[in-house]
Amino acid sequence: MNTVFDWISGILIIFGAVLALTAAVGIVRFPDTLFRMHSATKPQVIGLISVLAGTCIRVYDDPNVWMLVLVGLFTLLTAPVIAHLIGRTAYREQLHRKDLLVVNELEDELDRPQP
Repeated sequence: MNTVFDWISGILIIFGAVLALTAAVGIVRFPDTLFRMHSATKPQVIGLISVLAGTCIRVYDDPNVWMLVLVGLFTLLTAPVIAHLIGRTAYREQLHRKDLLVVNELEDELDRPQP
């Protein structure tokens, strides 16, 4: 039974590492900030959660496994907020390519005076 858990753990860790690699490639290859933000959050967070889950399976008896759970929980809570703030800042500073936007819901908001 221990061998089965080792295999599952290894598969999760390798899957997470591949997702983190694709996120890194996406950050380098995508043309503007909004696309890079997408690549930096979604596959990176899923890859990290996968690596943490594989590690938790591997070191199940260790009392520090709860620290890995907390890392995953805080990542799930903070990554969307950080991505939202980076996206809004990039849009406000006009660091995006307008020809790549299909829908622009924030265009009217920038025309209004800021308090």
